[in-house]
Amino acid sequence: MTVPSANAGMLARDGLRFTLHALEAARARTALMGLAMAIGVAAVIVLTALGEGARQYVLGEFSSLGSSVLTILPGRSETTGGAPPMLGATPRDLTLDDALSLRRSALIGSIAPLVIGDAEVSAGARSREVMVLGSTAELKTVRHLELARGSFLPAGDPFSSPAVCVLGETLKAELFGTAGAVGKLVRIGDRRFRVVGVLASKGQSLGANIDDVAIIPVAAAQALFNTQALFRVLVEVRGRESIPAAKRAIETLITARHEGENDITVISLDAMLSTFDRIFTALTLTVAGIAAISLAVAGILIMNVMLIAVSQRTQEIGLLKALGAPPRLITRLFLGEAALLSLFGAAAGVAVAYLGLFALGRLFPSFTLSAPLWAIAAGVGVAVGTGVLFGWLPARRAARLDPVQALSRR
Repeated sequence: MTVPSANAGMLARDGLRFTLHALEAARARTALMGLAMAIGVAAVIVLTALGEGARQYVLGEFSSLGSSVLTILPGRSETTGGAPPMLGATPRDLTLDDALSLRRSALIGSIAPLVIGDAEVSAGARSREVMVLGSTAELKTVRHLELARGSFLPAGDPFSSPAVCVLGETLKAELFGTAGAVGKLVRIGDRRFRVVGVLASKGQSLGANIDDVAIIPVAAAQALFNTQALFRVLVEVRGRESIPAAKRAIETLITARHEGENDITVISLDAMLSTFDRIFTALTLTVAGIAAISLAVAGILIMNVMLIAVSQRTQEIGLLKALGAPPRLITRLFLGEAALLSLFGAAAGVAVAYLGLFALGRLFPSFTLSAPLWAIAAGVGVAVGTGVLFGWLPARRAARLDPVQALSRR
């Protein structure tokens, strides 16, 4: 049977009304299938948003270092086959002399050697166990630290150890409350230091809470923790375009000091960002793929329920065929029902996902959650595609029914 083109619009409207009527006639069935599809779409969007939020959070943490910063770690990553922070024993420690030797390169601007350890910081009857950073005045420039009050560590000979310190905002509040801290004395470990400054609130950065640290001169930290080894050295390069040349210069200078052995690892921020970006992108796609499996399960549910629906609607299908409806029209009607049902479920899933992201955003305000547009499009597209794909078998079965047998309910 050929449908005239003038009646094509009417046929489409009739088909839509037929599909909506079929869905409305079986509300419980429609609601259950739509719920299954909605859960799948919402899972895809929420998990993708969590993965994307984690990626943006990590990239933001590393970006706080600046785009022209190199990190020098003792030991070679090839030594143990692991990532640089997980290195095993190194042939030689990285020392303060090694760090200061880098000033000979014209490509290097600021140098901030780091010694890190935990110690008890006390003032009067109050005390707190915190991370203590030993560094120089240049740490303020390299890490883009800001002061709320007072001044930073004084510039001068890194081997001298003036008994001064800078406190994080949280540590200052714990030790001194609302009273001023600048000029007061605190005890760090078994040594006394005078507070010269208080950092502005910065929060978490690279796994450390900058608001809850004490910063002292690097030589004082070496004496406090009884070590000459540096944890790492942060180097700010004069211009981002000079990073490759600066890395080569650093390796050459340190190798010369370490008797010809290249036993350090120099990491650029770009390399770290690129690595973490690839890792989190892969994780995001993986969790999205796992969540998409639930859409396949929803599609199978649609197929099974629609197969049952075909057996329950044989008289209806037989009447359509007796009135001259061709098999392809029957197929389109049932495929349209599956597609419309999947679309309704996908729309509900998008709404549920955004409600979930809103709730998570209120619970974790510092963690940005935003579903990328490709995830929404992919979730809806896979939902509709899955519904149509798994709706094909019931539609084909309906189209092949014999009208006489269908009318007699055989």
